[in-house]
Amino acid sequence: MSMHIPFDNSYARLAPSFYSKQVPDRVMSPSLLAFNTDLAQLLDISPGDTDEMAQAFGGNVVPDGAEPLAQLYAGHQFGNYNPQLGDGRALLLGETIGRDGVRRDIQLKGSGRTAYSRAGDGRAWLGPVLREYVVSEAMHALGVPTTRALAAVSTGETVWRETGLPGAVLTRVASSHLRVGSFQIFARRGEITNLKALTDYAIQRHYPEVDGPMGLLRAVRDAQAALIAKWMAVGFIHGVMNTDNSSISGETIDYGPCAFMDVYHPQTLFSSIDRQGRYAYGNQPDIAVWNLAQLATALIQQLDDPQTGVEEATEIVHAMPDMMQEHWLQNFRAKLGITTARDGDLNLISDLLALMAQDQSDFTNTFRSLGAGDPRDQFIDRDKFDAWEANWKARLQDEPDPQSLMRRSNPAFIPRNHRIEQMITKAVEGDFTLFNRLNQVLLHPYEDQPDQADLRHPPKPDEVVHATFCGT
Repeated sequence: MSMHIPFDNSYARLAPSFYSKQVPDRVMSPSLLAFNTDLAQLLDISPGDTDEMAQAFGGNVVPDGAEPLAQLYAGHQFGNYNPQLGDGRALLLGETIGRDGVRRDIQLKGSGRTAYSRAGDGRAWLGPVLREYVVSEAMHALGVPTTRALAAVSTGETVWRETGLPGAVLTRVASSHLRVGSFQIFARRGEITNLKALTDYAIQRHYPEVDGPMGLLRAVRDAQAALIAKWMAVGFIHGVMNTDNSSISGETIDYGPCAFMDVYHPQTLFSSIDRQGRYAYGNQPDIAVWNLAQLATALIQQLDDPQTGVEEATEIVHAMPDMMQEHWLQNFRAKLGITTARDGDLNLISDLLALMAQDQSDFTNTFRSLGAGDPRDQFIDRDKFDAWEANWKARLQDEPDPQSLMRRSNPAFIPRNHRIEQMITKAVEGDFTLFNRLNQVLLHPYEDQPDQADLRHPPKPDEVVHATFCGT
């Protein structure tokens, strides 16, 4: 095989209690749909020919140096603890150290049944694979920490959900796949030796500057606080913020029923499985704190004096809301062209968002239009907007270059839900034109790209997506 991946696998050197080793299931007729050349270069991967990559990223051939394994973890799903989850349809092929010196996982998603599949088939169908490919790469281009997509392969097989659908495999890259649930399972089982080993491993891999479990907790808090504020600033809704989907590295992970807002409202939600609105847009900061508290509960189990640990962990967790608020303010100030902090900024931002919710303004286009000088068209109550605009322009008096800052902070393009659905429908029919087009346009979300202006348009009434679905 001419394709070469320089594997250096540290997780596979942990005790066997952390994973189950196995090879991917073979597929009938793998065909390469997409390959991320830029990411491959960063990972120092030498690509082979198209057929070689289809065989490797489809799961039929295990590349030299790979040590495929399914990771064990637990997690709270919609607030209810599930004592054992694990990679039910994914396999970690191994890790690479990129040209930037960063260690990253390479994982197949949809590669067949594992020891943790339970009643699942371990497969993925084409729609969720393409959605994650497009949305994760768009998030990266938007400047949001995220897992990334290396390859997408069609399998030539049918995956059965409510009906027969074309199968596919995604190759996903992450700085690791360690989750809050990775710690929860050993804490709940009372396996303190494994909990300590995982904590040491996580610190060494992600936060070598910190000391001990509480140092790790602080570092995860800081990373997650910054991440959630970035989600809020681009109108992203994760859709399923379970603790098994909460990465300790501070990356966005597990793009299931994810979506971007069109019309702004804090209670916006799309996930078909979130029947109570637990993970609605405006609830995401509170859920991040709740998830961190579950990590704290797990980490303190290994301390010699758990009671002291409870006090310290409580202090760490309780500091997270204010930290997120500061990140949120910084991001939204930038969206308004503001570089300095002043009293009254929170009210200025909140007043605009309230007006947007009232008038059902498009989130992305409204903020982009502020920098373009034509925001009035986004509002129905224009007198009220004019009053807000006067206050905003007065606030900008001492700002050196607000328009430039707003252009860097407010994307022109996001992966809009109706376009993602159109892309999937076309791809199922064998047409990948929109998939390829979205990938190209979303590489440069802060550029106007006037010849692609139709991708900026909100959905027409008959195009509105009311629900998004998990790939399982």
